[in-house]
Amino acid sequence: TEEEKEKKKKKKKGGGGGGGGGGGEAEEEEPDESMLDWWSKYFASIETMKEQLRQQEAAAAEAEEKEETEIGEGSKAQLKNKDKSKAPKDDKKKKQQPVPELPEKKNKQKIDELKVFNKELETEFDNFEDWLHTFNLLRGKIGDNDDNATEEERIVGRFKGSMCVYKVPLPDDISKEAGYDPTFGMFQGIPSNDPINVLVRVYIVRATDLHPADINGKADPYIAIKLGKTDIKDKENYISKQLNPVFGKSFDIEATFPMESMLTVAVYDWDLVGTDDLIGETKIDLENRFYSKHRATCGVSQTYSIHGYNTWRDPMKPSQILSKLCKEGKVDGPHFGPGGRVKVANRVFTGPTEIEDENGQKKPTDEHLALAALRHWEDIPRAGCRLVPEHVETRPLLNPDKPGIEQ
Repeated sequence: TEEEKEKKKKKKKGGGGGGGGGGGEAEEEEPDESMLDWWSKYFASIETMKEQLRQQEAAAAEAEEKEETEIGEGSKAQLKNKDKSKAPKDDKKKKQQPVPELPEKKNKQKIDELKVFNKELETEFDNFEDWLHTFNLLRGKIGDNDDNATEEERIVGRFKGSMCVYKVPLPDDISKEAGYDPTFGMFQGIPSNDPINVLVRVYIVRATDLHPADINGKADPYIAIKLGKTDIKDKENYISKQLNPVFGKSFDIEATFPMESMLTVAVYDWDLVGTDDLIGETKIDLENRFYSKHRATCGVSQTYSIHGYNTWRDPMKPSQILSKLCKEGKVDGPHFGPGGRVKVANRVFTGPTEIEDENGQKKPTDEHLALAALRHWEDIPRAGCRLVPEHVETRPLLNPDKPGIEQ
């Protein structure tokens, strides 16, 4: 398909940074570190995601085929089944051939990957409502003209909170295990309610299958971002006649929670004459992400490195994050020991203890060990939960005029 050709071209270009080798060679040779950038990582990850989807489909086809064979009774049904089962099998052979090659390629390439979610991050992590639940506050109805107003139009605010009903005195197992002071109840270690200033950085990679907005069956998309009083329209960088634009842009916005916490990312269609039409938009509740114990502020990447295409992007180092999580969760640790070991609660993680800087000098470090613990944080008893990995999420664009239909 065209899209894949385009990606291959990009891979060769190194996603716009530095030129790679030509044609088939680019795939085979081990990539030069200096040629790699974030895009190399992104495309490698997309291939992995596609491969997983393919395997899932193949498994589903196999299961379906089994079912059909079991259901089919009588000679005719069985004959039909044979034809049917042949087709998916051939199909599967095709699908499964590339699988064994993949590991070899990966060994050659050794490109670090990130997680590509083919849906919103919220669906993967229960809307980040691990302790903050959102309740819409609606305006009362005035007379008949309000009867047909949608709930969206009647929202005047959102209440976020958590309610908990429990028996006093607390059962022993709870008070002992969690170290709770029953006089303070269940809500301990909760961030203060004061307004907090944050810097939000939004990376927008690309849009796929946009709804055509022009007569020529194409669109001229550009990005618009809204958060609180900040309203950015990236109009001059619209992409002409394209339904699958690659934007590759990042935007920095300052905001204050809780007043400004709903980020809207919209894609508009640029028009020479008249107003630009909204193609679709998606809304992200940043506050829920910020306060969630899944730590959805900046995903935890697979490896820790201090230079190159894979530089650690979080303002806190893995060891700082780990200490903070242990402290908040009242977990014993982290204890870094000799021989590349770290102990958190009753779990021990191992990993490398040296890191190379740009000049190839090796220095001792605990960061790899800390990262190993963070990547298995869900295994930690009681306080553990899955932390959001370094990722790209895919969100549907919706248009209020066409409710429920992805744009």
